[in-house]
Amino acid sequence: MIGNRSEYESMYQVERKLWWYRILHDKVIRQIKAGFSTDQSIRILDAGCGTGGLLDALRQAGYQNSVGFDASTDAVFFSRERHLPVELHNLLDIASFHPGETFDVIICDDVLYFFNDEQIRHILGVFRQRLRPGGLFISNNNAFPALRGTHDIALNISRRFVKSELADFASQTGFSLKRVFYWNFLLTIPIWFVRKVQLFIWRLNPARPVHSDVNQPPNWLNALLLRILRLEERTFREPPFGSSLFTVMR
Repeated sequence: MIGNRSEYESMYQVERKLWWYRILHDKVIRQIKAGFSTDQSIRILDAGCGTGGLLDALRQAGYQNSVGFDASTDAVFFSRERHLPVELHNLLDIASFHPGETFDVIICDDVLYFFNDEQIRHILGVFRQRLRPGGLFISNNNAFPALRGTHDIALNISRRFVKSELADFASQTGFSLKRVFYWNFLLTIPIWFVRKVQLFIWRLNPARPVHSDVNQPPNWLNALLLRILRLEERTFREPPFGSSLFTVMR
């Protein structure tokens, strides 16, 4: 996705209101509150922060001691449009980001799919070193290779995960796995169908440009999808499957 300014611009435009981002940001903030109660002075790092939607949500929730970085100049540009403390930095070189500084929470949402197993173990190992005692690592990732579609092609997503992979990465890097669960369960079958159709159409003409699924639907549909996911959260603590995989490590 790095270098694809139009995709970052799309993300920037919808990140505050799109149903999917709102649910994800709420999940992250809920886990932070569960780990640190009412303490809003904690130091938070968003590693691979994109256009800064989560950092903005954290700021609005009262967490003012948060920073982020991204490897994309476009992502950093749009984050700074929100007046966020975001720097240009590569995740594989995380050890050199603010050397010596540690964090209470490190978040890395929808970034690990760009890396191979060895690189992920390296990244998580450094994250563990940079976390304070009792600190949390929170990560959301896309799930199940069967859900691959033109969205993945547009964003250069190289892999999708299942629970066992994240559990293995946790144990291999010295983390204790606090929670790992799928979400977007109620919409997974429709998503699977749409993406299969998208792939079929794309294969008829692979030269045509593809775009991600990051776009704003009509307000009524956005509200409906948000309600469906709120219902899912109330009904299923750990759904059997889903299009996304949420992980909390300590």
